[in-house]
Amino acid sequence: MPRHLTTVPAPADPLALLPQLRAALDGTAPLAVLPAGPPPAVEAAWAVLRPEVPLEDDADLVVVTSGSTGGGRGVLLSAAAVRASGEATLRWLGGPGAWLLALPVSAIAGLQVLCRSVLGGTDPTVLASGEPLAAAVARMPAGRRYTALVPTQLRRYLDAEPAALRAFDGVLVGGAATDPALLAGARDAGVSVVTTYGMTETAGGCVYDGEPLDGVRVRVADAGDAAGPGGVGIELAGPVLATGYRLDPEGTGAAFAGGWFRTRDAGALDDAGRLVVHGRLDDVVVTGGVNVAPQAVEAVLRRHPDVVDAVVFGRPDDKWGQRVVAAVVPAPGAEPDLAALRPWVTARLGGAAAPRELHRISTVPTLHTGKPDRRGVAAAVPDERS
Repeated sequence: MPRHLTTVPAPADPLALLPQLRAALDGTAPLAVLPAGPPPAVEAAWAVLRPEVPLEDDADLVVVTSGSTGGGRGVLLSAAAVRASGEATLRWLGGPGAWLLALPVSAIAGLQVLCRSVLGGTDPTVLASGEPLAAAVARMPAGRRYTALVPTQLRRYLDAEPAALRAFDGVLVGGAATDPALLAGARDAGVSVVTTYGMTETAGGCVYDGEPLDGVRVRVADAGDAAGPGGVGIELAGPVLATGYRLDPEGTGAAFAGGWFRTRDAGALDDAGRLVVHGRLDDVVVTGGVNVAPQAVEAVLRRHPDVVDAVVFGRPDDKWGQRVVAAVVPAPGAEPDLAALRPWVTARLGGAAAPRELHRISTVPTLHTGKPDRRGVAAAVPDERS
């Protein structure tokens, strides 16, 4: 008998989702949570989900991706994959505990906070909009405490409420590249921070501090191999993998092959076998024949005293093929310019990585997953050479 997807809007109280989520994890009622946001975002999610069309086999949760490198997709996750991810996370952290939800439940990172709570038999606490972190921590039960954040949240709370961060036995950080200096600062402050790597297609983070969770396998394909040209591509396998994309057999075939998922992320395994992620192959800026990872440039720019945050991308250039473009959020009272920032980047990453075009913005917009909206910024700031 055909099964159909139940779609629900992200509720004001995320805990209202728990009964439906339990049913999805039992494999009895397939579920998708629509993102909260402007009507175009909701309409785009509806177009991907198409709940009127019978659901594919072995799908119990469908999560719409953020579309950070293109149009969003509906990722088909089985209850077994979500459970495998949640249970492996709890084992890695040292056992069940109380979770603080600080991320949208329409994205896999937020949804997994609820799933881990269900699997661990605990009640999650929701961080209300604008609520101090310390106030939310005070509402959590005693015992082991965990949360999941994106890097911008970690930076904000480390600056404003480091003591509240220290109250957690584990702070998972993912969804975007995390500046090594930010991680070092958090650890120096006594925060039990854990870097996570994964995506919706792996039911969330599946590599913690460079090491795969139980059952997860990691390999890196050289340029010209299955990962495709232009870099070295990370591929993942294991019980956490999605079964494919909603109503997209061609996309499923291209991304999932032989039990492996091609992430389209560049990376390498270090001498100890730990995974080092370099960034999206799609985001690499090729300027003067040199491959530049935007995430590396962003991390260096954030360390400049005149810069609070940054987004880096490429634009076509007659001379260089592409040029590096930076949009920065200035520090209070500062007016960063190319004369100051180009030497700063050159000294740390080389001249090819130094921005040739600069824009000042008030804030870095994010997608519903918490990732920086790189494409949105690129479309919003004018092309100085057009």
